[in-house]
Parts: sequence; structure tokens; C-alpha cells
Amino acid sequence: MTAVEARSDSATATGSAVLDLVLRFRALGLVLALAVLVGVTASLNPRFLSGQSVRDLLFAAAVTLLLACGMTVVVLTRGIDLSVGSVLGLSAYVTGSALSATGMAVPLALLLGLAVGAVCGALNGAIIHFGRVPPLVATLGTLYVLRGVVYFAAGGSRINASDLPRAFLDFGSGHVLGVPYLFAVSVLVLAAVGVFLGRYRAGRDLYALGSNPEAARLAGVPAGRRLMTAYVLSGALAGLGGVLYAARFGTVDASAGYGIELDVVAAVVVGGVAIFGGSGTALGAGLGALLLTVIDNALPVLRIDQFWQQAIVGALILAAIALDRLVSVRAARALRRKGSHVD
Repeated sequence: MTAVEARSDSATATGSAVLDLVLRFRALGLVLALAVLVGVTASLNPRFLSGQSVRDLLFAAAVTLLLACGMTVVVLTRGIDLSVGSVLGLSAYVTGSALSATGMAVPLALLLGLAVGAVCGALNGAIIHFGRVPPLVATLGTLYVLRGVVYFAAGGSRINASDLPRAFLDFGSGHVLGVPYLFAVSVLVLAAVGVFLGRYRAGRDLYALGSNPEAARLAGVPAGRRLMTAYVLSGALAGLGGVLYAARFGTVDASAGYGIELDVVAAVVVGGVAIFGGSGTALGAGLGALLLTVIDNALPVLRIDQFWQQAIVGALILAAIALDRLVSVRAARALRRKGSHVD
């Protein structure tokens, strides 16, 4: 090996190590931000860390965390799913109606919610893949269509807690060792999505599609099938989120999940999933969801105006996008330098 080749290999290894450090530090940065925010809030109001307060915080984070896992899979492909709030609302209403009419068991309710969401996700995927419609436009359209379906089905009525089986409501309010069942379900899904993205070829293909769609197709990645998988998974998890929503609140009407898609996108971006695709983890998205939930709950305790609460979230999103751009530019420069050394 020549001296030039040795220097090239060393530079490449150093660049990879630096990028890996940045990505790891990002997750660590989210953890530190969480710790600082919780510490400051608890020092000013010790009740913020009481058992009930922590449980309420985890209850509040459960649905956003779950939907963020599905959104991560889609964003990795350079897509987006703005319909998750409407899918959640439709699933919550359909599941609630079925439960009030039949009193089905909780596991069956979870499966029903998954099925409703998967069908909606397949619709999104088909419009985007076969119709060649940009994801932003396609899912914005289905957001309104599905919300209209919910309003038509509900007809101004709502499902009350008294209409739902006791076991279902107990599932929504229950906990084990202080951890709510709903949050435990979300964490299990987070772990499963993380394993899927990191260990399975189909998951790695999603990164390839987001990094360079044309190169991925030339390499034999079944782009259409992977795209459909991403949107079906996002829809299914939004459907499951609808079941958790119904179990948590008991009362379900046509406005269930309204506007939650913005919180989910914010959590994913803040959590380090590149909006340009090809980079990010489910763990980061989960931490982003948890951080935004803590901000949501901590700032009122600190008596900070709601305007500043929204401004802080907006600043976090802009900072995350800027960091993604910086990392991608540095990576491109490193690849160009490597190519020039090889030549």
C-alpha cells in the first residue's frame, strides 16, 4: 500500500468515525436535553416528578411515540404521511363502534385497528407509487378525504366511555410497575421497528431508497414494494394509535386525532430523522416524541407563555434540519475527497 492510499484510508476512516460520532451525539443530545428540562422543572416544582405526573407524561407520549415510529419509516424513503391523524381518527371511531356493538376482546380490537390503518396506508402507497403523485400532495388529499369519512360516519354523534367494555377502558388506564400499558405497547413497537430497520434487508432498503433512489433501483432494490411496505406500516401504526387513543380517553368523536400529524412530523425531525431521507433511527424519533411531550408538560408548569412553547418547538425543528443539511454536505465532501484520492 502506498503512502497516498494509506492517507486516503485514514481520512475515510476518520470521516466515518466523525459522522458516527455526530449521529450518536445527536441521540445523546436529546437525552441530555430531556434530563436538563426535567431537572429544571422538578427543581421549581417537585410534584413534576411525582408518580402520577410521570404516568400522565408517559400516557401523553404513548400515541405520538407510536405514530412517530411509522412516520420514521416513511420519511426514510424521502416521503411523508400527513394522513396519520385522520387514520387515527377513523380507526378510533371504527374500533369504538365495534367494541360498543360487540364487546370484543382487547387483542381483537388492536388487530381491528391495525387492519383499518393498514388499508389506509395501502391506499396512500398505491396513490404515490402507481399514480406517481408526490407524497406530500397524496397524503394531504387522503388527510381530508379520511377525515370527511369519519365526520360522515359519526354524523355528529360520539362514542362514550359508558358504551365501551370495562376491560378495554382498564387497558387504557392500567399500568404495570408504574409504566402505563399504552406506553409499554409503544416501546415494544419502537423496538420492533428499530430491529426491522437495522437488521432486515427490507429495512436497509428503505435507507437506500432515501439516500439515492436511482442508485437503489439500479442495485436491484424493489422500490415499489418497499414504498408500499413503508406506507402500509405507517398506516397500520396510526390505526393502532387510534385504538390506544380510544382506550385512553374513552370518548371518541369525529375530531379524534385532529392536527396530531404536525406533532408527529415535529417529533421525527427533532429526533434526527433527515427530512431529505436516508438517515435516522426509530430510537431518535421516539426520543424526539418524548422530548416534545415533556416540553408540552413542563413549560406550563414553568409558567412560560404558550407562544414561547410553540416557538421553542419551531426552533428545534429548524435546528434539526440545519444539522441534517450540515451532515449531508460534509458527507458529500468526504466522498468527493475519497474519489479524488482514488483517481
